[in-house]
Amino acid sequence: MSSGCNSESVNYETFGRAWTDDRPWKLLTGLTALEHRMAGSEGEAAAADLVADALRGAGVDDVEQAPFEMNRWRREETEFAVVEPDERPFDAIALPYSPAGAVEAPLVDVGHGTPAEVDEVDVAGRIAVASTTTPEGGRFVHRMEKFGHAVDAGAVGFVFANHVAGQLPPTGSLRFNEEAAAVAVGVSEETGEWLREYADRGGAARIDVDADTRPGESQNVYGRVGPDTDEEVLLLAHYDAHDIAEGALDNGCGVAVVVAAARILADCDLPLGVRIGLVGCEEVGLLGSEQMADSTDLDSVRAVVNVDGAGRFRNLVAMTHASEATADTAESVSAATGHPIEVQENPHPFSDQWPFVKRGVPALQLHSDSGERGRGWGHTEADTRDKVDVRNVREHAMLTALLVAELAGGEAPPRLDGEALAERFRDLDFERGMRAADLWPEAWV
Repeated sequence: MSSGCNSESVNYETFGRAWTDDRPWKLLTGLTALEHRMAGSEGEAAAADLVADALRGAGVDDVEQAPFEMNRWRREETEFAVVEPDERPFDAIALPYSPAGAVEAPLVDVGHGTPAEVDEVDVAGRIAVASTTTPEGGRFVHRMEKFGHAVDAGAVGFVFANHVAGQLPPTGSLRFNEEAAAVAVGVSEETGEWLREYADRGGAARIDVDADTRPGESQNVYGRVGPDTDEEVLLLAHYDAHDIAEGALDNGCGVAVVVAAARILADCDLPLGVRIGLVGCEEVGLLGSEQMADSTDLDSVRAVVNVDGAGRFRNLVAMTHASEATADTAESVSAATGHPIEVQENPHPFSDQWPFVKRGVPALQLHSDSGERGRGWGHTEADTRDKVDVRNVREHAMLTALLVAELAGGEAPPRLDGEALAERFRDLDFERGMRAADLWPEAWV
């Protein structure tokens, strides 16, 4: 490795303290003790204050909180019931940016909700029921794509049925920062089984959502470590979470990893400055990272490291988003430390690296994998602190610091070529889904 945290210049006392540091757990505890951290809420604002204090305590310089406007969605009461052939209520939760309103219509099972499955059945004027998972062997199809496909085909309502057992209705945004075109709810895996049976029997259901979308405010928290240089590396994590759970896995762990990594980096002899960004509103549209990208001179950004999902499970995953150079960095750090880092090269547009990647900035998204397909406990009320092993948070923080320092040293990774990136997304069969979710960049035509 060539960075200012390599074997020749690393402060081993800093890494030794990180090995036993209890501050990441205390930060995670503070975040998860809040009522919730939903975008634009008082809880999200309290979380911003908490992470700003944590950055200052980690030795990060120039910590500031930068507000931005957004559309705040608030969940009120939701009623859901099968009405034919029997009247039977089920527990359900509205999905963020579902409009308020009621609809009663026949049910239709669209399987995993892939474009091919939606095309195979008549969804016009019906309520589409889709699983939270996707078929083995292909890429993961996001909820926003499934909803977009169903609505484009004429569905008047959408039911997102969990594939994880335990009476856990899932949540998740339908659009980015705007109300969707149809009412939508999440239901448990157990309820989904009933709904598929009712759909096969010609059943119908009623969805009644009470929700509110109005102007609101969120904020990003910024700081920096290392020298004041014209070029910099960005280190990000989102601190917001959905309002139905503690948000420990998504993304309290990531926040704890970033703050712990920042503490290590503050003691390193870095050749470039590193800007730290704890961003809001990821769960409702990557709004904080979009704001950060819009307000940053991206020509000065060597690379971005987005920590979304690191610290949850044992082994680190480095998603390199079509950058060979960042893949090489991950492999180099893994080899030098003897810690496995799984490299996944394919890009996707569903986390905070996306506002930078689509503008050509090389990226790493740091994640960790349970081995299960889909989100697991994420986006359900089971996303709680007891699922976290603090040893994973500490180790991933050390690896994150080394990855950032490695990107700050040596040659700058090449920029991503827009045409090549668009073609990569087409090859991965993303275009139709991204257009359905209104995510395909206008510049890609």
